[in-house]
Amino acid sequence: MINRREFVSRACMACLGGGLISAMLSSCQATHYVGGVLEQGGIAVSKSDFTYYKKDKPFTRAFIVVEHDKLEYPIYLYRQSDNEYSALWMKCTHQGSELQASGDHLYCSSHGSEFDKNGAVITGPAEQSLRSFPVSVVDDKILIRLA
Repeated sequence: MINRREFVSRACMACLGGGLISAMLSSCQATHYVGGVLEQGGIAVSKSDFTYYKKDKPFTRAFIVVEHDKLEYPIYLYRQSDNEYSALWMKCTHQGSELQASGDHLYCSSHGSEFDKNGAVITGPAEQSLRSFPVSVVDDKILIRLA
C-alpha cells in the first residue's frame, strides 16, 4: 500500500509523461520538411508540397518546414488558405535556439517558450514575436521573400 503523497506523485508523473509522449508523436507525424529553392529575392517551394496522400485520397498539410543549406534556421510556412501563407523564422527570440513545429504553434525545447502560427508569444520566457517574412503566391509557386 502506498501513502497519499506517493500516489499523487505517481499520478502526476504518469499524466505528464503521457502528455509529453502524445505531443512528441503528433509533432513527429505532422512535420514535413521541404528543401526550398533559392531565387532572386527569396526562397521558393511548390504548393504541392502541402499535399499528401492517404489511401489514394489527397489531404492538405497545415504547415511545412522549409530548409536550405544557406539558411541558418528553417522557416515555418503555415497555410492560412489556398493563396495565403505565413512564414516565420524558426529562431527563438529568447536565446536563439531552433524551434520545433507542432500543428499551429512552435515551441522552444531549450526554455519552454511557445509561439502561435503568426509568431506571437503564447508562453515565455520569450517576450518578442518571431521574425516573419512576406509571402507571395504565383500559380503553384510560393515565394518567401528573405530581404
